[in-house]
Amino acid sequence: MTTAKRIQASLATIARDIVEGLFQVTHNGFALLGLAVMFGGIMLTAQPDMRQAGELQLMGWLQERQESLSGLVSGKATDRVTAVNPSNLPKPQAAVAFWLSKKYNIAPEPLSALVAEAFKAGAGSKLDPTLILAVVAVESGFNPFAQSPVGAQGLMQVMTQVHGDKYERFGGKLAAFDPVANMRVGAKVLQECIARAGTTELGLKLYVGAGNLEDDGGYTAKVLAEHARLQAVFAGRPVPTTTTAVLPAAALNKA
Repeated sequence: MTTAKRIQASLATIARDIVEGLFQVTHNGFALLGLAVMFGGIMLTAQPDMRQAGELQLMGWLQERQESLSGLVSGKATDRVTAVNPSNLPKPQAAVAFWLSKKYNIAPEPLSALVAEAFKAGAGSKLDPTLILAVVAVESGFNPFAQSPVGAQGLMQVMTQVHGDKYERFGGKLAAFDPVANMRVGAKVLQECIARAGTTELGLKLYVGAGNLEDDGGYTAKVLAEHARLQAVFAGRPVPTTTTAVLPAAALNKA
């Protein structure tokens, strides 16, 4: 190896070590932007081959960092898990998925993914997963693209304008239409409502925006009835899948 190439290799190693160290301690998006500009300036004054290698590595670091901050994996939609074989779920969860599939005319595979996510969200928010699914059922009928006239969006009809900050870790407000992101945010909002109200019943009333109203339009009763049915299905008991109308989530101001 010539002296010039050894010097270039040493410079590349030093630059890489500096950037890796800075990335480990940098958590602010503006700092990341400044780092990218600084590193870009170094690359512009370096040798072409070194600059090209550095640019490729920098782009890789930036992409990994963005994925870490947003909580979402970028790339093709087909790379993301949006459907799960029901047979891969624990038997009680699979039973819930099949029951919901039949009742709401939704394919069991995507519903299985939502059921699995509800159990993850329930563990994180300390909510009964079947309660989360009951809210989804009543709010949107498992339509991830639902939107109400007052701005409630997605599976759990979260008011995106009110809870937009909760979507930041998922990449921004458009994540309201991502089923997984919406369920996680909706579960968090529901948890907060129940904690504020003191009981599940009052928390549901607060969630639908009827906290200061005497009548919630039958919302709480519908959610609790669906919750009871889902609990029975989870426990292995036979439950009919009689069709019930989904309450328009926009009928009231959301929490």
